[in-house]
Order: sequence, then C-alpha cells, then structure tokens
Amino acid sequence: MGTGTVRTEAADEAAGRRREQRGWYFYDWACSVYSTSVLTVFLGPYLTSVAENAANADGYVHPLGIPVRAGSFFAYSVSLSVIVAVLVMPLVGAAADRSGRKKPLLAAAAYTGAAATTGMFFLGGDRYLLGGLLLIVANAAQSVAMMLYNSYLPQIAPPEERDAVSSRGWAFGYAAGSLMLVVNLVLYLAHGSFGLSESMAVRICLASAGLWWGAFALIPLRRLRDRRRAISAGKEATVPGFRQLAATLRDMRRHPLTLAFLLAYLVYNDGIQTVISQASIYGSEELGLEQSTLIGAVLLVQVLAVAGALGMGRLARIYGAKRTILGSLVAWTVTLAAGYFLPAGAPVWFFVLAAGIGLVLGGSQALSRSLFSHLVPPGMEAEYFSAYEMSDRGMSWLGPLLFGITYQLTGSYRDAIISLVAFFVIGFVLLARVPVRRAISDAGNPVPERI
Repeated sequence: MGTGTVRTEAADEAAGRRREQRGWYFYDWACSVYSTSVLTVFLGPYLTSVAENAANADGYVHPLGIPVRAGSFFAYSVSLSVIVAVLVMPLVGAAADRSGRKKPLLAAAAYTGAAATTGMFFLGGDRYLLGGLLLIVANAAQSVAMMLYNSYLPQIAPPEERDAVSSRGWAFGYAAGSLMLVVNLVLYLAHGSFGLSESMAVRICLASAGLWWGAFALIPLRRLRDRRRAISAGKEATVPGFRQLAATLRDMRRHPLTLAFLLAYLVYNDGIQTVISQASIYGSEELGLEQSTLIGAVLLVQVLAVAGALGMGRLARIYGAKRTILGSLVAWTVTLAAGYFLPAGAPVWFFVLAAGIGLVLGGSQALSRSLFSHLVPPGMEAEYFSAYEMSDRGMSWLGPLLFGITYQLTGSYRDAIISLVAFFVIGFVLLARVPVRRAISDAGNPVPERI
C-alpha cells in the first residue's frame, strides 16, 4: 500500500470523525432546552398550580390514594423519575455495549422524552396526574439518552481531542438553552399581546421544548455510527439485565481508580446540582428578589456557561483536565463564599453571582465527562457511563438534604448555602488524590500527553 493511499485513508477517517463529532454536538443542542426551559423555569411552578387546582380544602391531592401536599407533587415526581432512571440505565447500557446498537436505543430514549415533553401541552385544568406521569417519563428518558450520548465520546474522539469535543458539546447545549429560553420568555412575558392566556403560553413553551428536542435529534441520529462489538466465545448474545448489571459492578471493582474518580465526581457534582436547584430559593427567600430577576439570572448563567465551557476546554489543553477541574472547584468555593455575603434586595450583586456560576458551570461538567471517558475500559462505554449518569442524576440528593437540614436547624438560608462548600472541598481532596495517568493505563487506554 502506497504512502499516498495511507494518507488518503487517514484524511478520510479524520473527516468522518469530524462529521460524527459535529453530529454529536447537536444532541446537546437538541435536549438541553428540556433542562433549561422545562425543568429549571416553567414546569415546577405550572405543575404545582395544576396540582393545587385539583387539591382538596386541606391542600392535598391523592395520587393512587396517597395523600400528598400539592406543593410537594413536583418534587416527588422528579424524585420518582430519578428512581426509574437509575433502574433502567444500567440495563440499557449493558444492552448497548453487548449489541453494539447504541443508535436505535438513543433514538428510542430521545423520542420517548421528546414525545412526553410535547404532550405537556395538554396539562390544563386539574390534570396533575398526567403532568406527573409525563414528567417521570421525560426525565427518565432524558437520563437514559444522555448516558448513551455520553458513551459515544471515547469512540468519536481520540484522547487528545476529548476535552475540546466534550466542551464544545456542553457549549452547544447551553447556547440552545439560552436561545430557546429567550424565545419562551418573550412569549410568556408578552402573552397578552399574542392573545394568549398565561396558562396557554406556558403550555406552548413546554411543548415547544419537546418539538425542538425531537427535530434536532435527527442530526446526531443521522451522523453517529454504530460500532458492532463481537461477543466473546462461550458468552450468550443476550444476558438478562440484572445479571449483566451485577457483572458490570463486579468489573468496576477491578478498576478501583475509576471508582475513586466516580466518588470524587459524585461529591462535587452533588454540590453543583444543589447550587443550581437552590439558588432561586436563596434569591427569592433570603435576598427578596423578584421572579423576573431570578429568570434573568438563569438566562445569564446559560449564556456565560457557553464561554465558560469553551474557555475551560482551552485551559485543559494547557494545564490538563484534572488541574482545570480542581481550579474550577476552588472557583465554586469562592463563589459560594461570596454568595453568603450578598446584600438583600440587590439584584446587581445576584447577577454577579450568577455570572460566576455560569463561567465555571459548563467547564466543570464538560471536563469531568471527558476525563471519565479516559477511565472507561474499551468496549464497556455505555455500561460505565450508566454508572457516571447515575452519579450525576441518581445520587444528587445529599446536597439538598444538607441544605434543608441546615436551614431547619439555623433558620438561615445563608448558613444553608455556605454549608454546600463542604461538597467542593471534599470533592477537591478526593479528586486530587486520584492518579489519573495510572487510572487511564489500568483501564487499558492510551495516556494523553497532558491530562
């Protein structure tokens, strides 16, 4: 084979890889509007109001005969969706790795979530049970789809490209979330000018996120390729789900450094998720800020997270992913400490806090994903990323629990917000102790020059 032929094949391979990467970015673009517009902004208050419409004189609804305060129905639905996702993700991950058919499973999860989100248009009157069911389906489907999506990263990007590719994916997602949130906020705030009721405007915003998700998911589904994995001799082509899950957990015990990283990620990511979910409560209850200010702060976080993800991706090329993540955890600690001292009734300083969160949010998540991709044994991407996604979504309850207990004991949201510093400090210590080069080598992967 001539040198020219080798070069041509290498160029074709690189072009094909770039095409897959560009398609991969678009799944973040497709699904992030669900997280931003649906979960973060609109669905919680709206579903709560629907549940209140259905509540009895004491303020309770009775799903399946169980008395539940209307104000708690949204939170319980989210919790149940997490339980469903945690049960389903390892089974789907094992099936994806053993069959090599990730793309059909990704399509099924994505369009299940998109259809459920689009169906939220019908959440009128007192249909709180329909809302809870659609939320559980959409949230669990998004978790499963994200697990499959993340597992493509080590297949479409060589080690030296993963930090940049992962960062671009997060940036695409935050850009889409920002764009759709602006459109939805215009519709919501000016609904009267469009001849719409407030309820109808919210329902359109919810359904539009599902339509966006489904439409743009077509791009990655056209460009990503399945990579068939040969089944070892003597193994069954299919293994019952829980037997495979048990096998996956046993295999992870053979890679204790990968587990050590997952533990560190579980801790500091729990802090990140709690800040995201509780910042609006801190702003409204402790600082006395208006809803419009809080929504504007969410939009600012989304916009700056694009720059933060790309900027931290560049820093990782210079200093390595691990050092850059450690630096972001220091930044998170400083940001929370500053938040403790924010004066009440001062929206400008709250926007400054939101800017600080935005700049470190995207990069922390993007680089954690790319660093973990180096620690996954070849051929087990979906199974291991199911554990990663479980750490991301299924274990993020310790932070809210600490936040709630601290407030209950002290009566101060300031004390509650500063208590979250513990997650970033402990996460920093745990991550600093992980020898990532040895962890990558032990997983059977090539060690990048800078990591």
